[in-house]
Amino acid sequence: MSQEIERVYTIPLGKVKLSQSQHRAVRAINMIKEFARHHMKVEEIKIEEELSHLIWSKGVRNPPRKVRVRMSKTDEGYVLVSQYDEDVESEVVPKKETKKIEDKVEEPAKEEPAKEEPAKEEPAKEEPAKKEAPAKKEAPAKKEAPAKKEAPKKDSKK
Repeated sequence: MSQEIERVYTIPLGKVKLSQSQHRAVRAINMIKEFARHHMKVEEIKIEEELSHLIWSKGVRNPPRKVRVRMSKTDEGYVLVSQYDEDVESEVVPKKETKKIEDKVEEPAKEEPAKEEPAKEEPAKEEPAKKEAPAKKEAPAKKEAPAKKEAPKKDSKK
């Protein structure tokens, strides 16, 4: 066998819940090994440390219900079972799509703050120039002023 075979599977681990709570993670590891033996037709199975940490991450009582794995048959005659990473194989296609999405998202984000800043500056300029006309704008200013006066009173009492 000079050629390495690599396959991706989703292993259902729901039957792990049938066993006693203190044996569930161990049974999940055994189920993964059994699944690999059945599908890859090799007796010697090695589970990568990352996958083992994933199974044991929630403790012995709560292993995941299903696991996405990559199984590779090596030249040495064993099967290496590792956690499947989607980013490795799908890097080429999504980069183009994500750039388009990011550009669309960034443009409105840049325009909105620019619109908000002049809006905040304009009322400040209008208030000193026209004190009588904008009665609505003065009312919020009056509400803010008493709140500021109350805060120093509390500090002075302490």
